[in-house]
Amino acid sequence: MVLTKTADDISSMRVRGAGRIARTAALALQEYGASLECKTLAAFVDEMQNAAEILCKTRPTAVSLPNAVRYVMQGVRGAGTLEEAQQALNDRATTFIHDSQEAVQKIADIAARQFPDDAVIMTHCNSQVAIACIVRAHEQGRVREVYATEVRPRNQGYITIQMLSDAGVPVNFIVDSAARSFMPKVDLVITGTDAVTANGAVVNKIGTSQIALCAHEARKPFIVAAETYKFAPRTILGERIPIEERPAEEVTGSGRQLPPGVTVKNPAFDVTPPAYVDLIITEIGAFAPSYAPVVIRDHLGWDISEFQKEYAFTHQYGE
Repeated sequence: MVLTKTADDISSMRVRGAGRIARTAALALQEYGASLECKTLAAFVDEMQNAAEILCKTRPTAVSLPNAVRYVMQGVRGAGTLEEAQQALNDRATTFIHDSQEAVQKIADIAARQFPDDAVIMTHCNSQVAIACIVRAHEQGRVREVYATEVRPRNQGYITIQMLSDAGVPVNFIVDSAARSFMPKVDLVITGTDAVTANGAVVNKIGTSQIALCAHEARKPFIVAAETYKFAPRTILGERIPIEERPAEEVTGSGRQLPPGVTVKNPAFDVTPPAYVDLIITEIGAFAPSYAPVVIRDHLGWDISEFQKEYAFTHQYGE
């Protein structure tokens, strides 16, 4: 089944990156809905809600995933007939995928204006949108070179350096712990994010907060590139974003025995305080972290009453 394979691909990180995860989930819902042979609206809604639940459980930290599912499922839940639900599912999934891809290019255009001439950039993890920003600025002749981290333990940095190299960007590949040593050579740091909370804090790949702290100490701008669907509406109600704990084997390697009494802690993400974030760049503009509630309210269209309704609904999914 396509849905089961997609869920497994997301959970196992064969599909990675918040934007890719969101688009993959939207497409999986679209394809799953097209495969159903339901006779009634109620049966179709039940099947789609079960599918949404399966997808939402795969990566608990990436807010883009439940936001994408919410967007697609709104059409299903609001339909009056089976045919309306099927059409809404198809239309909303197509729209989300298109708008998500278009958002990356809009962010790249805005971000490139923030890069000084002959800039030296540092980036962490593998973010499609952050890489698009660097490449766009490089195309405009503004980027001299990039420092890209290894990103232990899953080594997503290897994907980043390949993508930058393919785009003709000169890259220096460094281990994560060398970020502070090279920070004085850098003009700015840019990363993506998996979630932005209501107070402007950024949830991203483990190690991001340390790099942001180093940038803050060195007085280097720390910029986050984030599509608006990565903002986390329910954090306004005090709900915390869970930090995913990955398997120990990612750190130790398969089959390696640890000494008695030793356990492995392998959080996939950390939280960067808004005080260390200079700018968040979205497809609707660039602003300070304190502007996050405005994005949630005015652009994503959430109000307090809908927060409360959605809180009850999404808890059907076990988030």
